[in-house]
Amino acid sequence: MTVDSLIRSCCLFLFSCLVSEQILSAPVPIKFNDVEYDITVKIDPGNRTIEGKSLITVHRPRELQLMLGAEYEVTQAEFNDGPLGIGREQANQAHVWNIPFHFRHQIQFLIRWKGTLAALDTSLDHQQTLGRPVAASGESGAFLPDGSNWYPRIAGHLARYKVSIELPSGQKGLVAGRLVKESESEQSYHASFEFSHPAEGIDLMAGPYAIETQMHQSIHHQPIQLRTYFHPQISNLSKDYLDAVKRYLNLYESWIGAYPYREFSVVSSPTPTGFGMPTLTYLGIDVLQLPFIRDTSLGHEVLHNWWGNGVYPDYASGNWSEGLTTFMADYAYKEQESTEAAREMRLGWVRDFAALQPGQDVPLTAFTSRMHGGASKVVGYNKAAMFFFMLRDHLGDAVFQRGIQGLWRVQRFRITSWQELQKMFEMISGQNLQLFFSQWVERTGAPAIMISHVKNIATDSDYELSIALKQSEPVYHLRVPVAIESPQGTTTHILDLQQEQQLFKLKLADKPLTVSLDPDLHLFRQLAPGEAPPILREVMINAATRTVLLPSDAGIRKIAETLASKLQDRKPQIITPDEPFFSVPVLVIGLDSEVDAWLAAEQLPAKPDEINSKGTAQVWTLARAKGASMTVIAAKDAASLEALIRPLPHYGRQSYLAFDGRQVIEKGVWPTQVQKIVVK
Repeated sequence: MTVDSLIRSCCLFLFSCLVSEQILSAPVPIKFNDVEYDITVKIDPGNRTIEGKSLITVHRPRELQLMLGAEYEVTQAEFNDGPLGIGREQANQAHVWNIPFHFRHQIQFLIRWKGTLAALDTSLDHQQTLGRPVAASGESGAFLPDGSNWYPRIAGHLARYKVSIELPSGQKGLVAGRLVKESESEQSYHASFEFSHPAEGIDLMAGPYAIETQMHQSIHHQPIQLRTYFHPQISNLSKDYLDAVKRYLNLYESWIGAYPYREFSVVSSPTPTGFGMPTLTYLGIDVLQLPFIRDTSLGHEVLHNWWGNGVYPDYASGNWSEGLTTFMADYAYKEQESTEAAREMRLGWVRDFAALQPGQDVPLTAFTSRMHGGASKVVGYNKAAMFFFMLRDHLGDAVFQRGIQGLWRVQRFRITSWQELQKMFEMISGQNLQLFFSQWVERTGAPAIMISHVKNIATDSDYELSIALKQSEPVYHLRVPVAIESPQGTTTHILDLQQEQQLFKLKLADKPLTVSLDPDLHLFRQLAPGEAPPILREVMINAATRTVLLPSDAGIRKIAETLASKLQDRKPQIITPDEPFFSVPVLVIGLDSEVDAWLAAEQLPAKPDEINSKGTAQVWTLARAKGASMTVIAAKDAASLEALIRPLPHYGRQSYLAFDGRQVIEKGVWPTQVQKIVVK
């Protein structure tokens, strides 16, 4: 793969998602039992070796489980009462020590271990890295995610820690936390870190870094040490990133409260990753070179130091932190850009939700992390972000902001549930929010709302407009915006819909011409048929999607099948070109001549004018009967088809695209049809 193609892939992923996970392993319910780690670790990234010593102190212990990954050999294991054993019977098993209940004030464990790290795989994309928590290293860097169990740890417990790192000369490393000391000689590099707050785990990063440091005075008059750990080829970007971090720290300190730490680092990765940990973010080398990252993804990662890494979500009752971070970062930047840009993002959220099929939706209380494909992101990021948008609408800007600040003041470094968020906003607003939270957080789905009829009666002095609204079951309590157009302009009225069918009567000074339902998308709802234009995501996340592969050449057909697999993130269900596909979504892939012939035989429209004859490949969607959509991919030749494999999966929100090789030269979404009734 060329550098250009890797950069393009990184660009597409981050531009479409602008999000990243704080953790790499599947979250488990966490507790705080006053656990402390004191770890000394020596790593040789080039030779992929690791050896470490860990002193673990547990105050007021209860039943515990101590774990270490299967890849490592335990050379010493002791605790207060003597030998602990190596924690496994076979060499390919993880080390697991089950510690019974103790009445002591504290117990200590001493464990020494060593092993060989996996080879660093720079071909992995972000999603593959996210779902594969493996401790890996090479000359270009090392990444030891917490989820790989690279160090002995107490399962399911928050912990404070100290970590001392030794690396060969030319390599530098870090973990989240405060840099206590640092030294370098001709033979080696040493750095010690401590994290004095309860943390979910420890991620370690290393590489041939050039380090740049600046001190920043926060708006709360606290000194914050800013650093970049960049590979030499991008060290010239350090100043721009440090300046951007200062801007975000000032923004979120003024919005939420004081930054909780005394340091923040931007660290480059040899793979196209994008992760946020306390005090740092870890982003791919090529990702960092993209000019828009400083204005988008970087701010998202900085904000995670408040939500997710400062106030911890209670995974047992749902991870709210990704939705709140998306709302206060990605969406907030769109609001700053323009009203239309913000509306387009909300439209994207509800349009993505419309692409979900039965069984793919879960309540917000069931979302933990985006490890299970695009459907979980639609819920945990998009729907959750829209929840906070609607909560702000419901409470008003000033009350919502006071609620955010109160949440930070009270819950900092505490595990926090959706219910505790509700209590905070209730206390600040003086309102009972039980119904609001329960209908949006605990239910699956979204309400489908429609205008069933309108009627206007003219009197001597004004007009009486009757509007009948209907919603699907189960009934939601909704504040439904309706826009009423008159010869003098458009006004918005809020209708309190609390029943399955409800009639509203409005007195108007001007003659009503049309009535539109929620045209600016202030409600998270099911879009009506025709209201949502078809997008690629519908064939990507719908498990019922059928795939038609048109190429007769075996080699090209194999490329087409690989593209279908990448696009759907699963093995495609392939049907023959003449097999009926009825009302299920369909993905059609072939070369230009094959696609043209198939469309004609099926009596379907030819390539749309927006992309016809543009570039080396075209992708477009078609609306079909019963709401099922079709996506068609046509390419000039085998190379043009293969060029789509990396970038295309990151354009799920588009209705049509034209590619020149791997580069998008045209894209767009078919127009949205607002629910509008003409008043007669």
